[in-house]
Amino acid sequence: MDDPYAQKPWLKHYDAHVPEHLEYPRKTYAQMFHEGTANRPAAVALHYLGRGITFHELDTLSNRFAHFLIKSGLKPGDTVGIHLPNIPAYYIAIIGIQKAGCVLTGVSPLQQPKELEYQLNDSGARLLVTLDALYDRVAQVVEKTGVHTVAVASIADFLSPLKRFFGRLLKKIPTGRVTPVAHVTVGRLMDFLKQAPADRIEESLDPEAPCLMQYTGGTTGPPKGALLTHKNIVSQMIQVNTWLEMKPEESTTILSAFPLFHQAGLFLAMNTMAIGGCQVVVVNPRDLDFIISAIARYHPEAVVNVPTIYLELLKKPKFRSLDFSALQWFLSGAAPFPAEYIKEFEAIAGSGKLVEVLGMTETSPVHMSLPRYGRKKPGSVGIPLPDTEVKLVDPETGQTVPIGEPGELAVKGPQVFTLGYHNKPEETAHTLRDGWIYTGDICTMDEDGYFYVVDRLKDMVIVSGYKVFTRTVDDVLMEHPDVDMAATIGLPDPNRPGSEIVATAVVLKADVAVNDDTREKIIAYMREKVAPYKVPKHIEFRDELPLSAVGKVLKRQLREQMKGPR
Repeated sequence: MDDPYAQKPWLKHYDAHVPEHLEYPRKTYAQMFHEGTANRPAAVALHYLGRGITFHELDTLSNRFAHFLIKSGLKPGDTVGIHLPNIPAYYIAIIGIQKAGCVLTGVSPLQQPKELEYQLNDSGARLLVTLDALYDRVAQVVEKTGVHTVAVASIADFLSPLKRFFGRLLKKIPTGRVTPVAHVTVGRLMDFLKQAPADRIEESLDPEAPCLMQYTGGTTGPPKGALLTHKNIVSQMIQVNTWLEMKPEESTTILSAFPLFHQAGLFLAMNTMAIGGCQVVVVNPRDLDFIISAIARYHPEAVVNVPTIYLELLKKPKFRSLDFSALQWFLSGAAPFPAEYIKEFEAIAGSGKLVEVLGMTETSPVHMSLPRYGRKKPGSVGIPLPDTEVKLVDPETGQTVPIGEPGELAVKGPQVFTLGYHNKPEETAHTLRDGWIYTGDICTMDEDGYFYVVDRLKDMVIVSGYKVFTRTVDDVLMEHPDVDMAATIGLPDPNRPGSEIVATAVVLKADVAVNDDTREKIIAYMREKVAPYKVPKHIEFRDELPLSAVGKVLKRQLREQMKGPR
C-alpha cells in the first residue's frame, strides 16, 4: 500500500503564493531583528496603554539590557528568566537577551513559589526579570536558586507621567514592595537600564545555538525545558511569514492576548518585531473590554487569540458592532475552535478570515495551519507548513495508519527542536526519534490531506488555552494529609465551549469526613500550591478509583464515569 503521507495530498491545497520548499538564511534572531527594523526607527513597535514605543526606543533599550546582562556576569549560553505579564519590559528583554547571546526562559506569572523555584533551578537561570506585584513570590525562593540578580519592572514603567501619577493615586496599577534578599542583587529594571550604555551590541553565535528554553509539561514527571535554536525560530519565521503573507516592507499591526511566557505568544512577538510590525500590548488577556476598544482604536490587520477569548468576545454587543473591514485575518490556536461556532464568528468578523493552527512548544510552535485564503474545513486544524513532513502512526506498533484512521501525529521539519529537553535525555529520546517529534496528538487525515485532532495521547487538559498536566495535579493532591488517592481528568467546560475544566476524583483517608468543608479545605490547599488554572473546579469523593490489573488508574474509564451531571 502506498504511503498516503509521503504523497503529500495537502500540497494541492496550498495558496498560490506558497511553495512546497523555502529558503532559510543561516542567521540568528538578533540579526533578523536588526535587518528587519534598521530602516524603521520612527515606526511604532508597541502600543502600550496609549503610548507608542518606537523601534528606535526598542532597539536602544534592548542594547542597554544586553549590556546590563554582560555587566552582571552573564555569558553567551547563560539562561535569563522573564517573569512578567505582557508589558514593554518583556519585549525589551526578549531582544536584549538575544543580543547578548543568552537563552530566554519564559516564567509564568501564575506560578506559585514552589513551581517558580523548580523552573529557576532546572533551567539554571542566573538572572531574573520580575514584576513588583509578583516580587513577594520571588523573594520567598530566590535564595534557593542559582539566580544572583533580580531586576524588578513595573506596569507603570513607560506610561506617560500623568497616567502613572493617577494610576498609582487611584490604585489602578498593581504594585508590590521590593525588599533586599541576602546574597542577591536586587534593583529596579529602569535604574539598571539607565546605568547601561546604549551602543549597539550583538554577540556572534552559531544559528544552531540555543535561543529559547520554553517549559512544557509531561506525563512522566515535572515540566521540562524545550530548547529551541536560532535556526528553529528563524525557520519558523520564514514559514509563517510566507504562509500568512506577512512582509517586512508592509507595516502590519497585530493584537494578541496570548501571554508572552507561552511559546505561541513569544514567537508572535519575536516575529512581529523582526519584520518591523506593530503590536498592541494586552496586559490582561481577560480584559475583553480593553481588547474591543483596542481593535476600535488601532484597527489591527490581524488578531491572534485562543478560541475561548473569541467565544467570550462573541457575547459582547460592542464586539459584534465593530468595523472589521481592516482586519484581514484572525488566527486561533492552543485549543480547538468549536466547529459549531465558526459560522457565527465569521458572520460577524468576515467570511474565511478565521485561520486555525496546530502546534506545540517543541515545534517553535506551528507545524500545521489552515490556508490563509484557500479552503477551510470546519473542525480541521489544517495542513502541514512548507518543508514539514508529517505522518500518523499507531502508538503501539509504530506503523503508519490509513487515511481516515486515527494515529499519533509525528512531525519533522526545520522548526522542530533538535537539542531536545534541557538535562532530560530520557524524555528527549522518548519524544524525538530520528528527527521526528511524536506529538502525543491523536489525529486523522482526510483524502485532501487536512488533519483533525480527535484525542490526546497524554493526559492533558486545556483550560482557556493553558495546558494542565494532570499527573502534576495528582502529585500535589497526594501530599494533602486527608487524601488517600487522587486522579485528575479534563471535562468539557459547560460555560466555555471548546475549553475544559480540571476535575478530580478523590479517595479520602478512612477517618476523614466526606463533606463540603473537606472539599473546600482541599481546594484552598491547591490554591496555595499550584497556578489558579490548575486548581480543580470539580472534586468528586469516591470510595475507589477504577484500576487496571497492575494498579494503574484507568483515566479513560474515569472520564466516562464523571461525564454525568455534576
